[in-house]
Amino acid sequence: MINQQRLSEALEVEEKLFISRHPKSKAAANSASSSLIAGVPMPWMTRWPGSFPLYVRRASGARFTDIDDIEYVDFCLGDTGAMTGHAVAEITQAISTQLSNGSTMMLPTQDASWVGEELTRRFGLPKWQFTISATDANRFVLRIARHLTKRSKILVHDWCYHGTVDETLVIADVNGQTISRPGAIGPQIDPALTTRVAPFNDLAILEQQLQHRDVACMLIEPALTNIGIVLPEDGYLAGVRELTRKYGTLLIIDETHTICAGPGGCTKLWQLEPDMLVIGKTIGGGVPVAAYGMSAELAAQIEQNLSDHDVDVSGIGGTLSGSALAMAAIRATLSNCLLPSQFEQTIQLASRWTTGVTKSYTQHNLDWNVQQLGCRAEYWFCKPPRNGAQAAAASDPKLESFMHLWAINRGVLLTPFHNMALMSSFHTTADVDLHTEVFNAALDELSV
Repeated sequence: MINQQRLSEALEVEEKLFISRHPKSKAAANSASSSLIAGVPMPWMTRWPGSFPLYVRRASGARFTDIDDIEYVDFCLGDTGAMTGHAVAEITQAISTQLSNGSTMMLPTQDASWVGEELTRRFGLPKWQFTISATDANRFVLRIARHLTKRSKILVHDWCYHGTVDETLVIADVNGQTISRPGAIGPQIDPALTTRVAPFNDLAILEQQLQHRDVACMLIEPALTNIGIVLPEDGYLAGVRELTRKYGTLLIIDETHTICAGPGGCTKLWQLEPDMLVIGKTIGGGVPVAAYGMSAELAAQIEQNLSDHDVDVSGIGGTLSGSALAMAAIRATLSNCLLPSQFEQTIQLASRWTTGVTKSYTQHNLDWNVQQLGCRAEYWFCKPPRNGAQAAAASDPKLESFMHLWAINRGVLLTPFHNMALMSSFHTTADVDLHTEVFNAALDELSV
């Protein structure tokens, strides 16, 4: 329903406006190209709309300022890494204090036990370990699951994302067979040797895959987020738990993004019962950290292996994992942020964002939709997909680029990979209403 010629013309105008407004970022990007691959320190930074990324001067709360001194409302929040908000005073102070007392000694601090107890309170699992990233945590729980079950394969959802874990960078082909996900670079082996795939919200195919009885664990997000927000249908997650128990498969829940549902993520909100759980990104308030927890039964089985003389070559751990700095950062974050009262505020803001976007596209006679998961919300150019393949097929790169670039040119930043907004306790109703105003103006422009 969008006129493609009008879209191309409007996108060209926005590209020119972006370039004209950001001469310092353009110069910085040109300079960086001489020493950085693709001109950026991390490849995903090329995904932003515009011919070069913005360069940030400072960030605080729910806003940041670029080196051209333009301020933005930040609804991306470091793709969840800064969900607490930027430069939170209490976290900054705790990190500074710990740095002055040493950041890493490969020895525990008392903060670690406090953090373990708090994660148990939030998520219900009694035993925890720590890593630098959720990717590492996912790698480790897959190893543990294979070791304990003596099974070789894992199972994930079609079009899932669990970090840069080789076995999870997969999709199902037209015949339902496991293949590498488009864009995956240099897969080590044919992923069908390690991984089975089932579509989200499809218990029948899930049971078919589990019937082989070679699946050590099923690693899931309780709601897909990294292909866009895809919510579970009624009874689906209960069915997943029932089937994994039936076939002796461990269930691992990755809450790294779905922590947006509440203080204990979807696990607490929906009373899920995982055998293991992974959480990363936001629990460190911006410091690279992650954690994985497990049931007492599994912990009792694996603790001996993690206490052996050869533990340093077990494939689990890392010299910077669980550092004094990481534990101080997590303790400060969970003490001051991601609290029930803050989620009450941020979920209300996400609902306001959802209402404003819905009203706008409805007035423009567009058959679009919004999905909300706690304090995260996203608009789709179609009816809400029920699985990852439908979500992937719904992508419209040109339209997404226009909507994102239009917003950036008017002081609003969305998550670059999707049409997604994440709320922090620093956001205000005025910030949300600004996005609604900008969103509506974009649809007006496309309707000319």
